[in-house]
Amino acid sequence: MSMADIEIIDPRFKSCVLPNGVLETLADGFRWLEGPVWFADMQCLLVSDIPNNRIMRWTESGGVSVFREPSDFANGHTRDREGRLIGCSHHARCIRRTEPDGTITTLVARYQGKRLNSPNDVVVKSDGTIWFSDPLYGIVTDYEGGKQASELPATLYRFDPRDGSLIVAADDFEGPNGLCFSPDEKRLYVAECGPPFAIDPVQHIRVFDVTGDNTLRNARVFHKVEPGMADGFRCDEHGNIWSSAADGVHCIDPSGEPVGRIKVPYVVSNVAFGGRYYSRLFICGSQTLYAMYLNVRGAQRP
Repeated sequence: MSMADIEIIDPRFKSCVLPNGVLETLADGFRWLEGPVWFADMQCLLVSDIPNNRIMRWTESGGVSVFREPSDFANGHTRDREGRLIGCSHHARCIRRTEPDGTITTLVARYQGKRLNSPNDVVVKSDGTIWFSDPLYGIVTDYEGGKQASELPATLYRFDPRDGSLIVAADDFEGPNGLCFSPDEKRLYVAECGPPFAIDPVQHIRVFDVTGDNTLRNARVFHKVEPGMADGFRCDEHGNIWSSAADGVHCIDPSGEPVGRIKVPYVVSNVAFGGRYYSRLFICGSQTLYAMYLNVRGAQRP
């Protein structure tokens, strides 16, 4: 545990962090952490250790244990409106749901008869629709899923479990990655990281306006994250984006302006709000899991 290295870019950031806040090391020894999701009813965090092909569970009282192994190289996670775990599988190339009795249901694995690539990150809207990114990252190496042939372009999808429909939400991506809704769900933020092995990876977070019928409009660049790129991010109660970056976590206000940074020793892949009042930020820092209490709450969802 150490005092957090915080960079104040805008004075507003001072109200988001605590003067005595510390960056806590919760666990290490992983290979590449991703897909964190908080279960308030069980007071635990689930997180993917992708190259080790497992999902880990962390609790305050018990530390780290294995939740699922093998995980089919699971990546992003969220919870649906009934509190069930929704997850992305690189190797099985699908979106899955874990039922209350522990059984696993494959929700979607194909689009127009062709296999998905490697679903990466996922969010659930308040109407129950499941939105997910499907880049090629998990099928171009053996490290995070195993080399397989791509059958579809990199795409952002919307799946409705009520009728089983799968819709292309946006197809003008080279490498869609993390995504989240604004608190009022009138905006959808999506990371654009570019094609695999790009010499100059794209560093943009894009934002779309979400219409009443779930159509995305007015696509535009919201913010460029540097150093590194925006891999995964979450929104707080005020609409600020807390994004991964090469040097830690960047806080970006709803207009796209950076207001502050939390410096982390390793490259950050993703974050999640959880803990008491959803005011604890869990941080996936490469092979290490960190956490930090903030003075702001996450935009709470199941």
